[in-house]
Amino acid sequence: MLISEVIRKKRDGQVLTGDDITVMVDGIARGGASDAQVAAFAMASWLKGLSPDETAALTLAMRDSGDVFSWPDMPGPVVDKHSTGGVGDNVSLMLAPILAACGAYVPMISGRGLGHTGGTLDKMDAIPGYTSQPDNVLFDRVVRDVGCAIIGQTGDLAPADKRLYAIRDVTATVESIPLITASILSKKLAAGLESLVMDVKFGNGAFMSNFEDARDLAASIQRVARLAGLKCHALLTDMNEPLADAAGNAVETMNAIEFLTGARRTERLEEVVIALCAQMLVASGAESEAHAARKRVGDALESGRAAEKFGQMVAALGGPSDILENAEAHLASAPVVTELRASDAGYVSTIDTREVGLCVVELGGGRRRAADKIDPAVGLTRLAPLGAKLEKGDPIAVIHAASDADADAAKAQLSAAYHIGEAPTPGPVVAEILT
Repeated sequence: MLISEVIRKKRDGQVLTGDDITVMVDGIARGGASDAQVAAFAMASWLKGLSPDETAALTLAMRDSGDVFSWPDMPGPVVDKHSTGGVGDNVSLMLAPILAACGAYVPMISGRGLGHTGGTLDKMDAIPGYTSQPDNVLFDRVVRDVGCAIIGQTGDLAPADKRLYAIRDVTATVESIPLITASILSKKLAAGLESLVMDVKFGNGAFMSNFEDARDLAASIQRVARLAGLKCHALLTDMNEPLADAAGNAVETMNAIEFLTGARRTERLEEVVIALCAQMLVASGAESEAHAARKRVGDALESGRAAEKFGQMVAALGGPSDILENAEAHLASAPVVTELRASDAGYVSTIDTREVGLCVVELGGGRRRAADKIDPAVGLTRLAPLGAKLEKGDPIAVIHAASDADADAAKAQLSAAYHIGEAPTPGPVVAEILT
């Protein structure tokens, strides 16, 4: 069938067959479809929608457009999670080694920062020497030997998705729930997972600000994952304030190391990390119920086994062998460190979380264009949470900047993002679990 005929069928609202979708995806991956045709397919899919069966077929075809990992002889479950993105969301850095310490195997293929949200891969790249895009042989060895490896998508992993996403990004078709679903799941299925847990964010720092839209996305991913043969649970978590009290690359990596070693943990971050890890153990069948799973996760943290797994993973992928003991010596630090202080007394009543993320981008910790280089040292720490009671002059945040001018600009931006007033009544950080 001609690619133009596949586009025409979807333009007219017809249901695509598996063969139709295979033709389209093959054209995307191998260059048989022009950029104009890929854009037309994306827009037709956005306007007319894709059924769960069509979305599952698209997911599987994009998975099969490149390398597909397989872990047939692993002695434990092969699992992963995916977050739809937020600010101060460094969960993956703790989650992978925690699960490895619980006997699971985590081949985590992560992404870079997008818009105002941080990227797991950028945080790992803040560690000197760390190989975030190893070849398949090294990736396989580290997952088997350590139990986890956090890497980036290579050109040979779901290449059809990589091209389709790049075109969606510039044709106003990113927000299609079926296309988002297929994009996420094609990469996770290519990693050879047995089960997946989704962390779907909602709130003013999330891509899906509305709770119902986030729930629809979670349900779509869960439904299509099961059609594709992948066990999938989903958590809906609040992003109306930064998750960690740090935002940036080196600072979030330091925050994760402090969390794993027990040096410092904040309540909201701990709740999301433990809830996701516990749900992953339940989804994989390693535990039958959440209480036992949470206890197992807690034991992995408090015993120090999870921290050891992180150190082993970093060393195995080329980073320093003493990252846990000497993190400050290895992670870049900014030349200017200064505080933003409250101009009035009151409570942190609301936070424009997206603006906090954009502040990190403006400091140089994110990208305006894909080719931009990131400064790993810059960012924000000790971010005051919603409901924090402040006296005049109390710190709202610590700013890590490359220059005094950048620090002053960040102060102005954060001052506009933080609103001091009456005490709020924040909701739970984990709003719902879909099993």
